Amino acid sequence: MENKTTLEKLGDKVSQMLEQHHTLKGDNEVLRNEIVTLKSQLELKNQEIERLSDDNAMKDLEIEDIVSKIESILN
Repeated sequence: MENKTTLEKLGDKVSQMLEQHHTLKGDNEVLRNEIVTLKSQLELKNQEIERLSDDNAMKDLEIEDIVSKIESILN
């Protein structure tokens, strides 16, 4: 059985912590990139929703105009 000194044990623990730190740092970077991508997609979707809402409002105005014209013809 191997007897490690306290300093060796401490060195092993520090090495493990550094490895875990690097792993978590990498995971964090991946998550940050994913957040940036998702925010970009969300912004594009919000722009599309606004465009469609504007189109819908214009269609409503066109419908009101057509109804007014029909009513004026019928009267």
